[in-house]
Amino acid sequence: MGHYVSQLLILLIVYGRCFSINKTVERYQKKVKDLSLNTKGIQENTQCLKEDDVNMAKKIEHLEVSKRMLMGDGLGTCSIDELQQLEKQLERSLNKIRAKKSQLFKEQIDKLREEEKCLLEENRRLREQCQIEQQQSLSKQDIERIEEMRGEDEVETELFIGLPERRMP
Repeated sequence: MGHYVSQLLILLIVYGRCFSINKTVERYQKKVKDLSLNTKGIQENTQCLKEDDVNMAKKIEHLEVSKRMLMGDGLGTCSIDELQQLEKQLERSLNKIRAKKSQLFKEQIDKLREEEKCLLEENRRLREQCQIEQQQSLSKQDIERIEEMRGEDEVETELFIGLPERRMP
């Protein structure tokens, strides 16, 4: 029986190794397949990026040509229809620019009017304050003058009956 046990153990070890080897081979095949799919995906993605690159380059070239035409350069190959469309585009752009400029001027005028209103109010307040100070200052000066006059000009109030006499100082 011991012999059977040892053979059984040997079989289990061999089978386990085979099982383990089979698992390893399966994992390897799966990884190769995944890697293949990833590589294919990367190639497709790279192709899409190249196409996008080409499209962007075409758009940039078109925009540069349009810009040159708007600046008045490269008009030699333009037809009358293209020139008329270009002229209309420039007129629309100019109208937008003028509208924006008018809006900014209006906003600046409104802001300056508000500032003027604040300055006029401050000016009125300062005038009132100045008038109050002048009135207070005049009042003090008037009081001082009245007090000076009382002290300087004493009037004689003696009453004489009879002929006026000459007085000698």
